[in-house]
Amino acid sequence: MRLLYFAAFGLAFFLSFVGTFLVSRVAYRRKILDFPDSTRHFHKQPTPTLGGIAIYGSFLLVTITVGILGGYLLNGNIPLQVLVGILVGGGILMIGGYLDDRYHLPPWYSVLFPIMASLAIITSGVQAISVHNPLTTQIILLSPLLSGVVVFGWTMTMTYTTKILDGMDGLVSGISAIGALVLFGLSLSSQVQQPQTALLAITFAGSLLGFLILNFHPAKIFLGESGSTFAGFMLAVLAVVSGGKIATTLLVMGIPLLDMIWVIFQRLRRRQSPFSSDRKHLHYKLTQIGLSEPQAVLFLYALTGIFGASALFLQSRGKLIALIILIIVMLAIIAALYSAYRERGQTKNED
Repeated sequence: MRLLYFAAFGLAFFLSFVGTFLVSRVAYRRKILDFPDSTRHFHKQPTPTLGGIAIYGSFLLVTITVGILGGYLLNGNIPLQVLVGILVGGGILMIGGYLDDRYHLPPWYSVLFPIMASLAIITSGVQAISVHNPLTTQIILLSPLLSGVVVFGWTMTMTYTTKILDGMDGLVSGISAIGALVLFGLSLSSQVQQPQTALLAITFAGSLLGFLILNFHPAKIFLGESGSTFAGFMLAVLAVVSGGKIATTLLVMGIPLLDMIWVIFQRLRRRQSPFSSDRKHLHYKLTQIGLSEPQAVLFLYALTGIFGASALFLQSRGKLIALIILIIVMLAIIAALYSAYRERGQTKNED
């Protein structure tokens, strides 16, 4: 089975890397490009988007050929209809992402595609059957209706976390790859033992890392709407099908999620749209105090990896404590950044 994981990862990596070149050429031909501006996009020249299509395409091909046709995903914890739901949901995001990147859809149109993708997951049979109380050993069973609400809310939250986070070269693709690798390791642990989920996770990680080669600074291609939403969508789905390991995914994506909440709160306080563009994100603040863009991204990789790795060794109560520590760390970083930013501004004024 180890050889299968290696093969799935390697094939997904290779197909994604090659597919990224092909998608980039298509984007140039159709002039689906991200142009520099003074608000959020600081790259030096127009850069192709649609990178998510390369990631999804490689994931789709490997899942079908290695997973389904090879029979490795047909006899396990993931029913065939759930696999179909995952692939259909991803396909919906690709369509929506292409339309958004090309025609710049308003937010109330573009949100329809994540909604449809989330509903595709729910109707395929993905359920959050129970919730563990981290303070006790109590298991709370969820009704089918409540399960659907939880899965829908969770999937939409993660989808928009990576969408809003996508503001620096390699940030979302790298952090999502770390998350996929953590879920891969968790799926193979003695407590979970789900080789089918592990196969999906390692395939997804390979697709992301194959794309990351051309997406890291200076990026030759961007994720686009399709890739930024598909990354969070897949992490959300993998967390649920691996036995409701939502707490683990929260540890991996905790910094981006808290950053999203903080930025949206600031925008609403200023009576701006939560989907507006600005430079209030944590990764932008890191560059404003002197870090280069790659250094800021690598710093966030390190935080993600530390808390993600801790989830592999912690039980429910330990994960709750780790989440509390994560929140404290996030608040400390924000306070330190604002303090450094003010001191930097005062120094410039004195000069």
